[in-house]
Amino acid sequence: MLVDANVLLDIITSDPEWFAWSAEKLERALAQGLAINPVIYAELAAGFHKEEELDAALDLAELERLPLPYEAAFRAGHAFVEYRRQGGSRRSPLPDFFIGAHVEVAGLTLLTRDAARDRTYFPKLKLIAPK
Repeated sequence: MLVDANVLLDIITSDPEWFAWSAEKLERALAQGLAINPVIYAELAAGFHKEEELDAALDLAELERLPLPYEAAFRAGHAFVEYRRQGGSRRSPLPDFFIGAHVEVAGLTLLTRDAARDRTYFPKLKLIAPK
């Protein structure tokens, strides 16, 4: 199971709105094994001053680090094309596209609290998300 940066940041920052939901879902998912990819790592890095601090936080969560498959990058590019066709204004693929595509091609589940883009561009994804 891939865990999105927003869930991990909820716990790291003790987010007043989302901490309880994220902690509960993360605890339930631990038995299945949790992982991140380089895109999620990059999103988390913005909240840390040193790489060692981020690595220590991730080691506590016992997260596997998965590479991003080229097949997922290709799928992310196609999701981006659809996003642009629907009026999206960004000039390059969004991190959510790489994460959703990785989950899709690897047959994983995504634990996230922000699944709007995933549901739109990767409708067959297995998600653990609010609503």
